[in-house]
Amino acid sequence: MPRYIRSTHGSRNSSLKMRLVIAAGIALFAFISYMMKSDINEITGENQIVALTEQQEIALGLQALPTIMSRHHGEHPDQMAQANVDRVGNRLLQNLNQSLQKAGRQNPYQFDFHLLNDDQVINAFALPGGQIFITAALYQQLESEGQLAGVLGHEIGHVLSRHGAQQMAKQELTQGLAGAAGVAGGDINSARMAQMVGSLVNMKYGRSDELESDRWGVKLLVMSGYDPYAMIGVMDILKRSAGAGRQPEIFSTHPDPGNRIERIKDYIQRAFPSGLPNDLEP
Repeated sequence: MPRYIRSTHGSRNSSLKMRLVIAAGIALFAFISYMMKSDINEITGENQIVALTEQQEIALGLQALPTIMSRHHGEHPDQMAQANVDRVGNRLLQNLNQSLQKAGRQNPYQFDFHLLNDDQVINAFALPGGQIFITAALYQQLESEGQLAGVLGHEIGHVLSRHGAQQMAKQELTQGLAGAAGVAGGDINSARMAQMVGSLVNMKYGRSDELESDRWGVKLLVMSGYDPYAMIGVMDILKRSAGAGRQPEIFSTHPDPGNRIERIKDYIQRAFPSGLPNDLEP
């Protein structure tokens, strides 16, 4: 009686095809979910692809706040220095909000400024939703109020341009997460929140994001009565710190394009072709 050997070749092919179909479906779902996250930025009017609503950005920033504080030894104990940071930051915001109101727009974020008790790490950064940080190591090296305003203005620019929410949308696409279900209905579950907080702590911005925030810094400085060339002074301080063998951590989260200083100077000249006002503070 003849013996029949069952072939597994066909079943293996079917299994492979099924896996490919599933993989393609997941990839398609990720891409469609990514494209469906389009939202109009209330401040810039730009159509952006973002992972979060503005209210979710605020909630996420507050959720990540304790992690940032722990990593950088908490708030600085010098209350006068913290008050100075608050005063300069709020001066920028007051002029920003007045400018937006004249244009019929509104700032949806509530900003808080934090001077971190970290005298080793030279850095400044922002969380989505309006939490702004500057370390004591950077603050102590600044030479003028205008330079402090330049640092804070740049970080405010990241929030206004929603760079963090954009980066998260890109991360979800590349990781295949496509968290459509996670943000549906306006809620973020605890697991997704924890994952996002982890991403925030080590988030890096690209060249275009940095240059856009530099432009924001220039605009905020001038509308608040500061000399925008103070931002060049900040760059010089960072370069001197790096040259002394103390690499600023700010370069790990804020790429330093070789022509960044030139781009700032060029933008100032294009934005103010007739020259800057004469009464600007350094």
